[in-house]
This record gives sequence, structure tokens and C-alpha cells, in this order.
Amino acid sequence: MTDPHDRVAPVRAGKGNLYLLFRLNAERFALDVREVIEVLHHRPLKPIAQAPAWVAGVFAHRGVLVPVIDLAQLTFATPSQQRTSTRLVRVHYRPGDGRELQLGLILEQASDTLRCHADEFQPYGLDNPDATYLGPVRQDGRGLVQRIQVNDLLTDAVRQLLFPRVGAEGRR
Repeated sequence: MTDPHDRVAPVRAGKGNLYLLFRLNAERFALDVREVIEVLHHRPLKPIAQAPAWVAGVFAHRGVLVPVIDLAQLTFATPSQQRTSTRLVRVHYRPGDGRELQLGLILEQASDTLRCHADEFQPYGLDNPDATYLGPVRQDGRGLVQRIQVNDLLTDAVRQLLFPRVGAEGRR
């Protein structure tokens, strides 16, 4: 007899979307690769004064200053572990005001991918207004994997700190 909780998402026709898999602590998460610009090795960052602890810093990349979020620190209040599989992932960040920005994410064990249909991720029944970036979950043979919503990562106050608007005169 099969336990209904051990159900694995069904395989369907079509390729589906590609997701970058990673871990935060022992938990598995997924990031839609259409949001990914580039996966880099971790590098030194310039700290940002008066930023929340989960804002790891900023780095210059190809002429652009990219603020970096430590996703483990944001999600579980525990800094990411520096492993050989810890990556700095540059992603598209679209705050909904017409700007196309770049954000860096520190992700642990970011070395695998998953191809599945987006609707295989289902709401998990918890409404956490302080973590709206935590999206739906998908069950597979290794447990649950939760999707991260990049555009929901930053509060308005942190977005203003990391991406201040430049005035018409070119000053901040």
C-alpha cells in the first residue's frame, strides 16, 4: 500500500522549466534559471554600513555595482557556509517600477538543476507575510523543494537602501 504523502510529481509531456537547485541549511530550494544572469564562484564583498545582517555586501562586476543577499541569513538567520559549492548568483531583479536591476544571491550547494513544469509547485498552505519570496513547493523522491521568487526578496526599505533612485540631476 502506498502512503499518499509519498507521492512524487507526475512526469508529463513537454520539457518544462529549468530550475537551479540549492540548499539553505538542510532545506532544498529552486530558482527559475530564466531569472539567472550568471553563476559565479563566491568572491570578497564590500560591506554596506547600516544594512540588515542578510545584506552581505556589494561587488563590482563588468562596470555594475551589484548588491548581494545572503539567502540563508535572510531565511533562517544563519550565514551561508563557505563551501566549494557555495555560489554567488547574479539574478534579474525587477521591483515592479520599470527598472531592470541586478542582485547577487549567495546560495549553498548550487550545483544541480531540475526540469519540471511550473504547476508542479503547489501552495503549501502557510501565508508568511514576512517571507513572501518563499514560493510554492514540489515533492519528489528526495522530499520537498521550495521555489524562491526573486522579485519578492526585498522590502521597500531595503530596496531603497540598495537601489536608490537617481534624480534628474544625476545625484542620489
